[in-house]
Amino acid sequence: MSASPVASSSAPARLPSFTIGPVTVAPGLALAPMSGVTDSPFRRLVKLASGDAVGLVVSEFISIELLTQRQLRTAIRMSFAEVERPVSVQLYGADVGRMVEAARMVEAAGADLLDINAGCPAPKIVRRGGGAGLLRDLPLLGRILEAVAGAVRIPVTVKIRNGWAEDSLNALESLRIAEESGAQAIAVHGRTRMQLYNGVADWDVVAEMKRHARIPVIGSGDILTAADALDRFGRTGCDGVMIGRGAIINPWIFRQIADEVAGREPFAPTWGDTVAVLRAYHEMLDAQYPPKVAPGRMKMMLSRLLKGFSYDPDLRATCLRMAQPTAMLDHVEATCRALGVLDVRRSVGAAAARDGEAAAA
Repeated sequence: MSASPVASSSAPARLPSFTIGPVTVAPGLALAPMSGVTDSPFRRLVKLASGDAVGLVVSEFISIELLTQRQLRTAIRMSFAEVERPVSVQLYGADVGRMVEAARMVEAAGADLLDINAGCPAPKIVRRGGGAGLLRDLPLLGRILEAVAGAVRIPVTVKIRNGWAEDSLNALESLRIAEESGAQAIAVHGRTRMQLYNGVADWDVVAEMKRHARIPVIGSGDILTAADALDRFGRTGCDGVMIGRGAIINPWIFRQIADEVAGREPFAPTWGDTVAVLRAYHEMLDAQYPPKVAPGRMKMMLSRLLKGFSYDPDLRATCLRMAQPTAMLDHVEATCRALGVLDVRRSVGAAAARDGEAAAA
């Protein structure tokens, strides 16, 4: 499939919703799994910022080897709060037996959905056959899906890329394998494994899969603004849109999409809103992790959410030199108050989002 634009059509009059077995995803907007990012505190931060406009959240991927070895750190990665539901836990690996054992652990933990990662391009993952490595062995992917779907009662889904490389695009074959093996939904990121996160995501593949699919198709890649999401819905007819890096920079993006469709002025957060979600995030971090973890996570979020703060170009760098999250947050709030910008609304335009996305990559 080419990377040429999909034939354009109008944006949806209302946000789509869909079901995965007994689970309703409404609206059809999902927070994508991102390694080292989409832990429970971050997922709750996004829910706090965007509310019911988030239809589904997905955990960062979890190693089946480490999970089945009962490693505490991995069990923490699998944890979630009730406010996150519906929540999907994503597993990666290439061993059928371990995948089944890990899937049963996910089900026992109370997750609503179980997702199989067949899209991660990281070399350390694909070298062992997991992630996008499964796209080079679709029979193995089929055996994994069939075994897992037969072992648990919760719905099983899969996330793929559109192939390993440009000369081996196999998204439609992956879709066929997924459907025949018991997957109840499929998400596709419109890049090959070899592209990593370079170039432009190909949404033609999403449209083509939707035309052939008997299960929900969720598209992913390059959704940085509300307009991006509505354009992809209109151009492809996909059941859902999955947002990753765009939500790191702008956790209000789901709310803004819902506002656009409802004909409301899209929510534009103030710098005071930014401080408020960061303080809530700090509380979640403290409740989830040992004290040594919070500073690093907070610096990651501050670095991204303070992108575009032009009133004091040194603010981000100053915060990143601090050791304690409380000191960071107090400094941000004091600076905003001194400059009189707590009530100033942040830009939510495409340029700001794309600048921020480049910083997060």
